[in-house]
Amino acid sequence: MPVLSAKGQGVSTRNVAPTKRGKPSGLPFNAHFTDVARAAGLHAPVVVGDPDKKAWILETVGCGAAFVDYDHDGWMDIFVLSGTTLESESGATNRLYKNNRDGTFTDVTEKAGLRRTGWASSVAVGDYNNDGFDDLFVTYWGQNVLYRNNGDGTFTDVTKEAGLLQTAKHWGSGCTFIDYDRDGHLDLFVANYLEFDFTAKTGSNDFCNWKGVPVMCGPRGLPPGRATLYRNNGKGTFTDVSEASGVLKATGSYMMTAVSADFDNDGWPDIYVACDSTPSFLLRNNHNGTFTDVGLEWGAALNEDGNEQAGMGLGIGDYNLDGNLDILKTHFSDDTSVLYRNTGKNSFDDVTVPCGLGVETRFVGWGAGIVDLDNNGNPDLFVVTGGVYPEVAAKLPQYPLHTPRVIFRNLGDGKFEELIDEAGPAISAAHCSRGCAFGDFDNDGDMDVLIVNLNEPPSLLRNDMTGSNHWLKVKLEGVKSNRGAVGARVTARYGGKVQAQEVLSQSSFYSANDSRLHFGLGGAEFADVEIRWPNGGIEKIAKVAGDQLIVVREGSGIIRTDKFGKASGK
Repeated sequence: MPVLSAKGQGVSTRNVAPTKRGKPSGLPFNAHFTDVARAAGLHAPVVVGDPDKKAWILETVGCGAAFVDYDHDGWMDIFVLSGTTLESESGATNRLYKNNRDGTFTDVTEKAGLRRTGWASSVAVGDYNNDGFDDLFVTYWGQNVLYRNNGDGTFTDVTKEAGLLQTAKHWGSGCTFIDYDRDGHLDLFVANYLEFDFTAKTGSNDFCNWKGVPVMCGPRGLPPGRATLYRNNGKGTFTDVSEASGVLKATGSYMMTAVSADFDNDGWPDIYVACDSTPSFLLRNNHNGTFTDVGLEWGAALNEDGNEQAGMGLGIGDYNLDGNLDILKTHFSDDTSVLYRNTGKNSFDDVTVPCGLGVETRFVGWGAGIVDLDNNGNPDLFVVTGGVYPEVAAKLPQYPLHTPRVIFRNLGDGKFEELIDEAGPAISAAHCSRGCAFGDFDNDGDMDVLIVNLNEPPSLLRNDMTGSNHWLKVKLEGVKSNRGAVGARVTARYGGKVQAQEVLSQSSFYSANDSRLHFGLGGAEFADVEIRWPNGGIEKIAKVAGDQLIVVREGSGIIRTDKFGKASGK
């Protein structure tokens, strides 16, 4: 959401000199995206309020989605969240789509026991009970829900028995599973966006006006929410340790997407929270069950000018191939997304402008990823966009509701160039999008994208990549560590390059990616792989052949490989 001035007008939070949108590299882009959602069977719209007017901020934020192999068959299934409307339930529900392994999906929501109507926000994926099947945690305005995967294609709502019932009506936002104490059991971090009720009406004060047009109120002017940390007791239950852990000290910001990853390379998972119109949080793990917010100190809370931004989505990855995890954070229009380079020395540098991201200020950014889209070994940046004010779009066409997706191609020299039309019609197509997830749904060795579009069906962007670049996927199975290896780091060395990735429970905007880590290798046919498990153990596997998936079990090395075969639907 925008940072508002005293008079409620949107103001830019970064001084960016106008930059010509050229294509300086002149290089072809070998990734080409086609939206195959309709043909794949993703027909149900994601209902979020009235599409033509937004009286309340609850109708505006939207929700996320996940690539998750819920039935453990080696093919990514799809879980899409949904909101509802204020007038009626209108048939809205979260939806689970089973991958038929032929380019199509079947809606199995009812059979799986996942039908639920409400104002869903985000989803985190993790195996909290270590039974080998990924569970789902979903945040809501209202009661958050923990779904236990029963391993037979069904889920059970175990929120009450797990000790996760809430005593008050909160607006759950970002969430992530995290083994913060490294005991092999996944704990749970839950952020709350703000305290919402139906009192502040459209245009009722200075914070309910944008560009001179009365709009829904918030987030400014509304009380911010708080964070909660639940410790997994190892017996299917959780204990609230928010106060003892120190996460309650992270206050005063409107928290959105939450990511757990090791940002200071000390082997312990930290938590980064993108915050809307307020400073973002970087909660450093102190190794003793507590966290300290170092966002301001380490340069990851504000932009380089010291200004707050409308932090919403997060992409996490190693864009410059130095073995450190960098942060891409999306923001509002009239501002840029921000790229924080991790120096590896407990600090981040805002490299947005020198990297070339300062060219794009037109769109409201949401879901994001640092992901190698063309398998050339250099991770690219991907951002989905969409407006928030139908009333403004109707009067000011320069602020549309439906806008394209954006790719920043990594040129390999620390710079990026913006691509929209060059990457296919699915990128240039205009939608009002929110969450997105990255994964290889057709098991053909390139990364596809699932996108949530408000009040229309989701998009499924199939990557029809050309060329001869190689790739490697790594699926991890914990033993002493948590079964799904959330928090494990894989460092791949290939062709003179080094790239770090971690298994994340949530990223993008309120979404969860394919847990199989994907490395483009470019022309390299082999990679050396180092795995740092969540409990700190290190395993090294030399000269792993590319163009395959390897499954690595903690302490046992590679237990299975898969060369894949292209889905017949492609």
